[in-house]
Amino acid sequence: MPSKDYPTIGLALSGGAARGMAHVGVLRALVENDIRIDCIAGTSAGSMVGGAYAAGMSVNDIAEFGRGLRWRDIGRVTMSRLGVQSNERLEQFMRARLPVARFEELRLPFAAVATELKTGAAVVMRDHGDVPFAVRASCAIPGWYVPVTDENGRQLVDGGLVAVVPVSVTRSLGADIVIAVDVNHEGAKFLGPSSSVLGVLLQSMLVVQKTASHYQLQMSDLVISPKVGHIRWDEMGRADELMAAGYEAGLESIPRVREIIDEAVTAQPRWYQLRRRKKSLPTRALSLPT
Repeated sequence: MPSKDYPTIGLALSGGAARGMAHVGVLRALVENDIRIDCIAGTSAGSMVGGAYAAGMSVNDIAEFGRGLRWRDIGRVTMSRLGVQSNERLEQFMRARLPVARFEELRLPFAAVATELKTGAAVVMRDHGDVPFAVRASCAIPGWYVPVTDENGRQLVDGGLVAVVPVSVTRSLGADIVIAVDVNHEGAKFLGPSSSVLGVLLQSMLVVQKTASHYQLQMSDLVISPKVGHIRWDEMGRADELMAAGYEAGLESIPRVREIIDEAVTAQPRWYQLRRRKKSLPTRALSLPT
């Protein structure tokens, strides 16, 4: 448990499909440099990595299952009118590998963010319940994967619609210092200038996503942005390259992380609480316009 004179450090891991493997490299850099992680919140791909680490998997173990992960391990074609595929296989994949499967049994406080399709509200899964199910719901890309129905009858889809980088959720777990990892910062460098309707649509979506995540990123104490803009979101086979980019970005951040920690330790006793209140989001629930 964190000591009373040492700040609680939380990670906010963004969504990003295959790019989410860069989170593993960032984790490795932090762990190797004795930066203690006390809690994690993740959206979509970030929930996979964050959930695995919170469950007690080592960085090496997470890297290994990431190297072998393919799209066929996540989804299968379905006859549903609500999506092209079901991502039930992802839930099974996580359940077979996690040391524990219940939030109550996790080594660290963890939260996965999904979106309620009907209302557009953020659904934060934490404290109790099934972790593989929560990860599956957080990763249910709307239009491609069938929405996941929870025990309350809510249809849940990808949390990236409401919180691409779940900084406020990480603070709600008790973090005094929040380190955000944004694997989408560089956008889509592989596209070049838009030359088609599809290209314009994708670039427009990236602009909307970047604008939506701006406020969350402002609430963090530090943003780590691996240089992965040249890698497509569907390129699962480039896990090693993605992890290397995350590791490099993580190493570059270490001096600043230590500065932030030192500032907290040497400041007034109530520094963390004051800083947290200053950076807290409004109390109203996140929602999408209707």
